[in-house]
Amino acid sequence: MIWREKRILLIALAVLLAANTVFFFTYRVQYEKRLQGLDTRLDEVKSQLEEARRARVAAEQQVAAYRKIERDIQHIYDTRWATETQRLTRLIGEVKRLTVQSQLAPARSLSFQRSVSKHTGPSAGRNATVVGISFTVEGRYQHIRQLINKLELSDQFVIIDQIGLSSANGETLTMTLHVKTLFRDATAPRRPVGNQEL
Repeated sequence: MIWREKRILLIALAVLLAANTVFFFTYRVQYEKRLQGLDTRLDEVKSQLEEARRARVAAEQQVAAYRKIERDIQHIYDTRWATETQRLTRLIGEVKRLTVQSQLAPARSLSFQRSVSKHTGPSAGRNATVVGISFTVEGRYQHIRQLINKLELSDQFVIIDQIGLSSANGETLTMTLHVKTLFRDATAPRRPVGNQEL
């Protein structure tokens, strides 16, 4: 028979086939483990990428919010907190107008106090002049409350600093009111919005 004559060759082929089978299954198992490891690594990298994207979007939103706040501050700085020459007359007119609207006897005179306030931090270099205005009005309690409410809701930048009340009789009250406001320094250099470092 042929297989007896070619026994050595068949044994060699059988050994080679067995070796190839063992190598194939071993390689396949290792290859599958390696593929699984790569899949796991790919999932981790995708997760990190998604997290980085979320962090970037959050950072962009924070920067956009910061820029909006910065623009709003600059708007307030330019319009509501203008220089003294631009706004003092309007402020005095507003105080007198609100006094009349509140049905109070208007102040006969107003007194002024001025001081300089220096800022530190992000607004450094933006010195301000603080002007206090004191005046006295007379009227009923509900009218005095109306005046205080209107001053607090006024478009002018007004801070109620002190209130003094006295009464000669039970009906009419005399109120001494000290309000103050800030005026920006007209000589301070104006910083353009959006050029500050974060």
